[in-house]
Order: sequence, then C-alpha cells, then structure tokens
Amino acid sequence: MDARFLGIAELVEAPSVAVVVDVMRAFTVAAWAFAQGAEKIVLAESLDEALALKARHPDWVALKDGPPAPGFDMVNSPGLLRSVDLGGRTVVQKTTAGTVGALAVKEASLVLCAGFVVAEATARLLRTRRSDGVTFVVTGDDGQADEDLACAQYIARRAAEAGTDAGTDAAEFVRRAAESRAAAELAEGVRQGVHSDDVALCLEVDRFPFAMVATLEGSLMVLRPCAMLSLTDDAPI
Repeated sequence: MDARFLGIAELVEAPSVAVVVDVMRAFTVAAWAFAQGAEKIVLAESLDEALALKARHPDWVALKDGPPAPGFDMVNSPGLLRSVDLGGRTVVQKTTAGTVGALAVKEASLVLCAGFVVAEATARLLRTRRSDGVTFVVTGDDGQADEDLACAQYIARRAAEAGTDAGTDAAEFVRRAAESRAAAELAEGVRQGVHSDDVALCLEVDRFPFAMVATLEGSLMVLRPCAMLSLTDDAPI
C-alpha cells in the first residue's frame, strides 16, 4: 500500500482514499459518541453552521472544542461524553482540526475518520478494500502533530500487514502520542473543555470494533460507524 501523510494545507486535490486522523480529540470523541448510541455525526464547517443545524433540529446534540458555549450541548471531550446516553441521536460536531480535515477530502471516494481507539478496524477496512494508495490526513498542528502522525503511521503499517495475530506493535506509536504537545496541553489544562481522563482515553488502542466512514449526504458530511466482524476477520458486517 502506498501511503502518503499530509497536513490539511498540503491537500491540493481530492485523494481516492483518505484516512483523516485526529487523536486528541475529535475522532476519539466521535467513536465514543457511537459507542454511546449515536446514530450519526454531522461534521459542521463552522460554529455558525453547527448552531444553525441545532436550531433546525432541536433534538440533535451539538458539541465543539473549548469551553461550554450557548447553543452547544457538550464539549469535545471523551471523558465527559462517555457518561451520556446518545441512543438514536444525531450529533453535530465542529472541531478545530478533525472536522476541517474530513471536510477537506469530502470528494474522495472513501473517507475514514480515525484515532487509536478504532485503529485496527480502520486498518482492516483498508485491507478489505485493497486500497493501493491511501492519503493519511494529519490534522493537528498544521500537519505536524505527532499524536496524529504516529496513529496514521500505525494504521498504515497494520493495513499493509496480512492479519492481526502478528505484526506492528502499537506501543512505540502510543508512546509518541503520549509525549506529544497535545497530550501535554490536555494534561496541564492549557486547553479548555477537558476531563482528566481525556489523554488516557485517546491513547486506548482498539477500544471499539468499528471503523468510521464519512460520506456526503445531500449537502452534509455525515460520519457513521462501520462495524467489523472480529479482530481476526477482514470482512465488514
């Protein structure tokens, strides 16, 4: 598999297959939202669009980066989200980097959104699709975020391997993410809207058995889970 690792600003054309990585915290949060029962996640282009969607659909759950704000139900924190019942709900998500990266490749034939928590399921879906070329979008810090690059590189290696019983160990990649600037800022309270467990939750590998696929549904970019049969089976449900 030919893997490219690009920042959002480096995307000059829509790739055929894109994996958009935001470990801390957009796509860890998205995975937790699905685990808590969310049906779908609408990726908003702006805070104003998120609020407009919420106004049109009062039963939707709107979340954003940073501190709580009027009109938004939650902040972009897996530690805070994990206790919320989202059964059957639609979530509207707007973040600084992750949602921006996904929208930047919305014309790709396949868009996956990922973090460590869905790494193996994402790699397995890439193996299932037998994708020759994959563009990994490193969303954080203008493409320099080591937690995102480490996760992207790990998924790329796993996708290139035949199966799950042997192969690349996640430990070194997780260590890099744990030592990243984003992890330090979350741990030290530099960023707002943070739970004390956020870093640990973002560093969990393969917590969930699904990949997350984003597609255009009308004018909206919508993220949905794609469950996989098992860690040893490369066929999606």
